[in-house]
Amino acid sequence: MLSSLRTSLFHVINRRFFYGWIILAVTSFAMIGTGPGQSHLIGLYFEDISREMTFSFAADWMGGNRQTAITFAYGGATFLAAFLLPYVGRLLDRYGPTVILSGVIVGLAVTATLFSLARDWAAFAVAFGFLRFLGQGSLMLACVNMVSQWFDQRRGFALGIMSLGFPLSMAMHPPICQALMDLVGWRASWVWLGISTLVLFLPPILLLAHSKPELLGLKPDGASTNSDTAPGSGKKTEIWGLTRGEALRTPTFYIITAGLTALSMLVTTLHVFFRGILTSHGLEPQTATLMFTVTGITAAISMPIVGQMLDKFRTDWMFCGGLLVMVAALVSVTFVSDLPSAVVFAIIFGINNGVTMTFFGFLWPRYFGRRHLGSIQGIGQMVGIVGASIGAIPYAIAYDRAWDLDFTLRVLALMPLVFAGVALFLREPKRDTAD
Repeated sequence: MLSSLRTSLFHVINRRFFYGWIILAVTSFAMIGTGPGQSHLIGLYFEDISREMTFSFAADWMGGNRQTAITFAYGGATFLAAFLLPYVGRLLDRYGPTVILSGVIVGLAVTATLFSLARDWAAFAVAFGFLRFLGQGSLMLACVNMVSQWFDQRRGFALGIMSLGFPLSMAMHPPICQALMDLVGWRASWVWLGISTLVLFLPPILLLAHSKPELLGLKPDGASTNSDTAPGSGKKTEIWGLTRGEALRTPTFYIITAGLTALSMLVTTLHVFFRGILTSHGLEPQTATLMFTVTGITAAISMPIVGQMLDKFRTDWMFCGGLLVMVAALVSVTFVSDLPSAVVFAIIFGINNGVTMTFFGFLWPRYFGRRHLGSIQGIGQMVGIVGASIGAIPYAIAYDRAWDLDFTLRVLALMPLVFAGVALFLREPKRDTAD
């Protein structure tokens, strides 16, 4: 019944316009659903969690270093969960992103609901791991994979549109969850997050998502596969792409991985401590939270623009420029002293988020093709999330040790500055090494 309905919807829609635009709408909407696994939402709860959190071991040390303890729980769980992503990549290649998306949405909804029950440090660590693996890792990976399969010549623009779900989550989730926390408490707000994730995001995937255009007699960007193949016939054509092993033997893979890891580490740091950094510079908590909305709106505006620029300009120059934007975000936040300067930082950070999200989807198919895209993206996403898992730790240690926090952020800005220079050596692998 469901399969026949999906097929009927495809035929009705594809007669009017390229079905890839529906795929783009579904994945962009699904990206909003990554919110429960993202740092911009979880970080909002750090203060309440650290205040209520109990400790089954090392209680004296953890009790005296609560910010470091919760950051280690968050980072350590994220680190371990990251190593499951290569397996998700293989599952994407085997079963397709539609099946994986459906399963991940269900898992994320259940995890968000159960998160409300956590009390001990170890329980929070496990819950953080599942939230990050499902929301920040698997759901994003499957959405990027699906869009990369459906678009080629306009992939940068398409990924920019798809990634709009992330800033929309950033603009919507923190204020909504802050209101829920004030109304029903932080634990009950996670129950509502779980229920809404399932109800809102699963039906569009079940009804409208299709893994690859070739399975429906189409090519990326909407061309027919050949003169004898009609849309919906199920016939396939050959898809180019390096294997994971071939990709791992190229310098290109490691240049991309290094740059994306630096972005992941430092974006996570700013997301997790976003409100805390701004309040330490004199902003009221409500005003600091509102800056998330400014950042989200800016990211939403910048993502399609960044995507179009990736389609038109040299990728190595774009990658270098994106890393320099990360430097600007880290430095500009240290000069926040009032509302106007906070808005300036929020805008720069929004552009930074637009760059980061678009790059994560664009670079892998751009250099390594689509044939084994899930496996390669899985490794790349794993390394990026490992970076995210440790990125916030230096700042948390500086916070608990009462070090100069602005100086810490400026030192961290040296990392993307170095990799911006390395990005200029990015080169396309030779295609004759592919299967």
